[in-house]
Formats: sequence, structure tokens, C-alpha cells
Amino acid sequence: MATLPAPAADAGEQVIAELERRLRGYPRDRYPVQHATAQFHLGVALTDAGRPGAAQEALATAAAIFGSRRLGAEHAKVLNALGAALRQSRRLEDAAARFARAAELFADCGLEREQAAATFNLGLVQRERGAPVAAVACLRRARALLGPDLAPGLAAAAARELGAALMEAGRLEDAVTTLEEAMRLADAAGDRAGLAAAANTLGLAHLAAGRPKPALAALHVALACHPRSVRPEDHAMVKANLALAHERAGDVPRARVAARQALGVSGAHGPVRAQAAALLDRLGDAPGDLLAILDAVPAEQWPPILRDEAARLADADDAARRAEAGAWIDGQLGRAEDGVELCERWLGALLELPPEAMEALIRALQQALAERDPATRERFEAQAARAVARFPGPQSSRLEDALARSGGAGAEIAPRR
Repeated sequence: MATLPAPAADAGEQVIAELERRLRGYPRDRYPVQHATAQFHLGVALTDAGRPGAAQEALATAAAIFGSRRLGAEHAKVLNALGAALRQSRRLEDAAARFARAAELFADCGLEREQAAATFNLGLVQRERGAPVAAVACLRRARALLGPDLAPGLAAAAARELGAALMEAGRLEDAVTTLEEAMRLADAAGDRAGLAAAANTLGLAHLAAGRPKPALAALHVALACHPRSVRPEDHAMVKANLALAHERAGDVPRARVAARQALGVSGAHGPVRAQAAALLDRLGDAPGDLLAILDAVPAEQWPPILRDEAARLADADDAARRAEAGAWIDGQLGRAEDGVELCERWLGALLELPPEAMEALIRALQQALAERDPATRERFEAQAARAVARFPGPQSSRLEDALARSGGAGAEIAPRR
């Protein structure tokens, strides 16, 4: 009987195995510099593979060899890498010492970019140690070393982390100015993730200063850089922060919807979920906020609002979908003048979903409608039929097919013409 081939080893482990083979070819006593170089590359690979203990052993060996031979630049590179491995092990004081020494050696060698990187790493560790004043000093130094044309991505990161450290130190206005610079640098470098991180932190700085409106503007920039389908965890984080900003601005419907959307991301981190859940505990969690939001903005702003809520409900449970569907039916029928347009816009958002998700939301509408009295059902069905008729042929056919497949709830929406 033929057997399947064994799965290929992880690419990172293959690199480690190759470096270990190379290391055996350069005994320390015969080829010390080559041995140290191999140990350096092995240590970096082990750190990348999440094996910081083994990485520290390899990097300490390389550091000892390069240091004894007074190879300053090589010694500094190894110490910087060793600091990263120690940081991964949460040995923060040891990591700080290695980053500080690496920065000194890079300075002695005239390597400003590398000096800035080590100083930046030292600033990150000082933040993690809960020393914002020391972090500010390091990150300010790193930023000063990076001119406009020297490593723009690192310059943006240094400005962003400096802004965060300034905020933690209570220097909110300095933080805002620095984070605005970080956004400009990240945008110029084409770093969307960096732009989002800076904008998110800027939003938090504005919130800390009691300015919810500029906080909302910054957080919307961050959200645009973190689509739900691409970076779901980051999307959830920004949504939770938006919920806070809307709450501070006195916009309860938007706050609750943003919090629900943060909770609706399955991969949302624990602190994000806790923040969003606490807001809903404060403000309540009754359905129906979507229509209140639409009432407050022009119709041209409706599509992204409807799209975000449709995506959330597609991942929600049946009870949540039915509750929101019932609130939508009542709200749509309570707006006689634009009920058909509302229905058309909602069905348009559903058309952007995968077929299974679209049908699940249509089914929720049908189930909620079945609980209404005959007159209410008749009015809603008439509006829905007119809304479906507004779509081009292929889209109206898709809706009609989905409506037929989702039937059986005791009410019929937009029967076939």
C-alpha cells in the first residue's frame, strides 16, 4: 500500500536546521568569526520561531566572540538581536541593558540608522517596564536620529511610539502633535498599518484630552486602514474605541452599534471585548439603533453604515438577527415617506454578502414579520415588493430567488411578480 509523503517541515525550522549544519562546519576554535556569524543568524531565526531561550544562548555566544575581537558593528548587531530575544522572554531589564549597549556601539561606529533602531527598541522596552519618562527620552532620541530620508518607516514608528509614550506620561498636547506627525510619515511611507496605529492612538489622546469629535475623525482614519475582512482583530479594537468616542460625544445609538460590531468579530481580543461589553452594560443593548443612525445622516452616507451592520448580523446568532429584523420592520413602517427607499438600501447591503449570509438575514426578516399582525405584514410586503422592483434584472432575480429559498416562516416578502 502506497504511503503519503511526510509533510514538509516548517520553513522556519528548515532554516534553523541549515544554520545548525553550517555552525557545525565552523568550529569556534578554528573559525571564530564565521562561528559567531552563524550563531548570530541562528539566534535571529530562533527568535523568529518563538524560541527565545535557545536564541539567547546562540546570541550570547556570538556577542562574546565579536566583543573579544573588538568588532564593534557586529557586536552591536548581535546585542540588538539579543535584546529582542530577551524582550520576547519578558526579561525586560536585561533587554534594556543590551539595547542601550548596542546603541552606544552603533554610535561609536557612526551608524546612525542602526543606532536609532536600537534606541527605538530601548524606548519600547521602557514603555513596557512602565517607565514613560525614560521611554519618551529614548524615543525622542530615536526620532531625532532619523532624518526625513533615513528609514521613513522607522521614523514613522518612532514618532508613533513617542506619541504613545507622551500620552502615557500625561503630556497630551505634545502627544497629539507627535502622533499627527506619525500619521504623515506613515502615509508618506505607504505604511497603512502604521498609519492606522498612529491614528488609533491619536484618537485615544484626543479622548484623554476630552475632545471626542477630533477623536472620532482620527479613529475613522484608523478604521479605513483596518477592514474587517483583512485585519479583523484590529478592526474590532478600533470599533471599540469608536464606541467610547461616540459615547463621550453623546451619540448613544452609534456608540452601541460600534460596541456590538466590535463584539461581533470572533477574533476580538479579551480587552477589546471587555471594553465593548462594559459600554453596552452602561448604555443598554436594545435593538433598533441602526435606523436612528440613518435618520441622523444624509442618504449618501448610508451605504457603509448598512454594510457594517449587515456584516455584523451575518455572524450573529439567530436571536440577535430576529431582534434587529423586528426593530427594522417597525422602524421602516414608521417612516411612511421613505420606507421603500430604506428597504431598498437594506436589501442592497444584503446583496453584498455571500449568498448564505444574505439568506440568513432575509430569513430573520421573514421570521420577525411572521410575528406581526396581518395588516402590518401586508404593508411591509408591499414596500418590499416595490423595493425589489427597483433593482436591475440580475439583482432582483437574486433577491427573489433568495426570498423563495428562505420562505416558510409564515410570511412572504416580495413574492415573485
